[in-house]
Amino acid sequence: MQNFEQFLLDNLPQSQSIHPHYESALQNMLQAGGKRFRPALLLSVVKAYNPLMLDSARHGALAIELLHTYSLIHDDLPAMDDSPLRRGNPTLHVVYDEVTAILVGDALNTYAFEVLSKAPLSDEVKIKLIRELAQNGGLNGMVLGQAIDCYFENRPLQLEDIKTLHTNKTAKLIAASLKMGAIIAGHEDVAEKLYDFGIQLGLLFQIQDDILDVTQSSEEAGKLTNNDEDKNSFVTILGLDEALREANVLADALTEQMCSFDESLQRELSPILTKYINRHKGN
Repeated sequence: MQNFEQFLLDNLPQSQSIHPHYESALQNMLQAGGKRFRPALLLSVVKAYNPLMLDSARHGALAIELLHTYSLIHDDLPAMDDSPLRRGNPTLHVVYDEVTAILVGDALNTYAFEVLSKAPLSDEVKIKLIRELAQNGGLNGMVLGQAIDCYFENRPLQLEDIKTLHTNKTAKLIAASLKMGAIIAGHEDVAEKLYDFGIQLGLLFQIQDDILDVTQSSEEAGKLTNNDEDKNSFVTILGLDEALREANVLADALTEQMCSFDESLQRELSPILTKYINRHKGN
């Protein structure tokens, strides 16, 4: 991922403006680091099937990271989670102000599609990528999940409804990362299989985050923890022990499914997936 980090730094959003801190605010959260989980998934699929496309694929990886980062900035706003910490740093509305944080999120959202539009790929491929990112990150994807999450705060949902919430809020963008990698690599024959796998992976990722929220300190997590008491998290609804059991069932199923992937895909995805599939088991 070292090459991706350099690509990100080389393509940070820039603005020539009289605004005193707009450009630094645009770059702040991107430079703060993060797991880079979604870009890593996309690039791993491309490396497995068409490594010659890796340079071009970094545009898609960056677009996903930009959209994901915008969602975190908005998620932390006072009107939503009101969180003072993200990626080990003060959140943008704390460093600057709420208006700046809102507008930076808006800018990173649209910049994601600008980056995709400039990718050295065919127009046909770029349109497919733009569609996947918009569908999974937008009104019937991540944004819908956020809307459900906020509306039903302090209103406990049933387990299946919570899965629907987090399929939209978290899982769809993870699934899109895998599918977009297959599209870039020219292996659309596996795109839907990877997408379905990604939905289950995204649900596991969310359950793990909910577990870590109650088992890690804010310093360990790099964000405010024990902040989901009023949310429809898997832990608040199921309890910690049952959430751990749910995570173990999903982790085992994903590990088994991963073994059905062809050799090249297993080779590239296994290092990152093994790490994340099992990250809840140390708690």
